[in-house]
Amino acid sequence: MAITKTTTVSADGLEVFYRHAGSPSAPTILLLHGFPSSSHQFRNLIPLLATKYHVIAPDLPGYGFTVVPAERGYKYTFANFATTIGAFLDTLGIKKFAVYIFDYGAPTGLRLAVQRPEAVAAIISQNGNAYAEGFGKPFWAPAEKYWASGSPEDGKALGQLFELPATKWQYTNGAKDPGAIAPEAWTLDQALMDREGNKDIQLAVFYDYRTNVPLYPAIQEYFRTSGVPVLAAWGKNDEIFVAPGAEAFKRDVKKLEVKYLDAGHFAIETNEEVLAGWIEEFLVKFDVFKK
Repeated sequence: MAITKTTTVSADGLEVFYRHAGSPSAPTILLLHGFPSSSHQFRNLIPLLATKYHVIAPDLPGYGFTVVPAERGYKYTFANFATTIGAFLDTLGIKKFAVYIFDYGAPTGLRLAVQRPEAVAAIISQNGNAYAEGFGKPFWAPAEKYWASGSPEDGKALGQLFELPATKWQYTNGAKDPGAIAPEAWTLDQALMDREGNKDIQLAVFYDYRTNVPLYPAIQEYFRTSGVPVLAAWGKNDEIFVAPGAEAFKRDVKKLEVKYLDAGHFAIETNEEVLAGWIEEFLVKFDVFKK
């Protein structure tokens, strides 16, 4: 099994922490994590994919171990996340890659794909939303209220999302066997989110999520015109990004596979071997990295 290493590089005025494994001469798979996690969520998937691919998984700004200097004056938006990841890829000299998108990693990676369509060889979307019908209404209703008002009161009502019960719920809700999920996953996420000032960052990012929805038509047009192959590997029990969001890809993607896991939001937990197999089969089927 490939050994996963950790490295920090300077990009976009930040110190971007990332996990990586596999030969740099092999085709690259970029893994983009979601809220409230980090590249840690890919700890078990990376070595499985790295037997054949160069796998890189950065921590987004405000998450994991990426350092954002105060003097940088960084604004925590998805537009800036895409810029940062683009600069990160440029620093590493990576010009073509397949991208695994999940949760917050989806709007980050899809913005990057629209900006650099020639760079993206394929998309693996694991509960990574790109359609209005993908929103689980009960979960998103308070956020949509905040998006509409921008009021401190509505923002404060979202505060429970940044506390341990909600963090644990994201991992265990809908999981086939919650007892098989390592508790250090949500414990690490919460410890990092409990850092001074971090919950203000989380609220800012949650509010900025509203800017992703108006981009959906452009993203869907990208699917139609680019011909990019997409694997939608969905935790079918997810209440945050629901299964109709996976089915919606069928409207626009020509080279598509839709597969479901008996899992919730963090479907990768305990399903890494299944996902690795699906990803490898998908990349071979569509000859993604053809010379």
